[in-house]
Amino acid sequence: MNKINLKYTGIIALILFASFSRIIPHMPNFTPIGAMALFGGAYLKNKSHAFLIPVLSLWISDLVINNFVFSYYSGFTFFYPGFLWQYLSFVIITFIGYFMLKKINYKKVFFTTIISSLIFFIITNLGVWVSGYMYPMNVNGLIMCYIAALPFYKGTLLGFIFYSSCLFGAFESFKRIKLIVN
Repeated sequence: MNKINLKYTGIIALILFASFSRIIPHMPNFTPIGAMALFGGAYLKNKSHAFLIPVLSLWISDLVINNFVFSYYSGFTFFYPGFLWQYLSFVIITFIGYFMLKKINYKKVFFTTIISSLIFFIITNLGVWVSGYMYPMNVNGLIMCYIAALPFYKGTLLGFIFYSSCLFGAFESFKRIKLIVN
């Protein structure tokens, strides 16, 4: 196997592993999805791969979770209500990884992880408000939505930090011990 294939295989394996770790019981919003997007954007240098592989991994894990693990919806579910907001934030986070993490170091990864968690929080909760089911469609309703979401941000932030540390740390460790060649 050549160097590039070995590197891509390692990156994809980490993304898939993170994706399917979503089925492990966890605190609310403590998931790897933001870290997967940031990591894929940072390491997959082919732009189409940087977006397609993490998004496809997220979608496949959503299929498994929504249809076989929890079955919240009747019938087979390809997309759940509100998925566009989560996937939009996911694509934006991938852009951040792709454009802001050309050179990987722990300070940049930490900074982009924090920014990414905020972007995820803002976009997905805007989606909750826009749905019109829970909050009035005015400025007060939007403020209420974000205030009600604040307790869940703790899990989001901790999940982004934990999984980003795991993904970036594992890959950099593999590179250092020559399991994956640059």
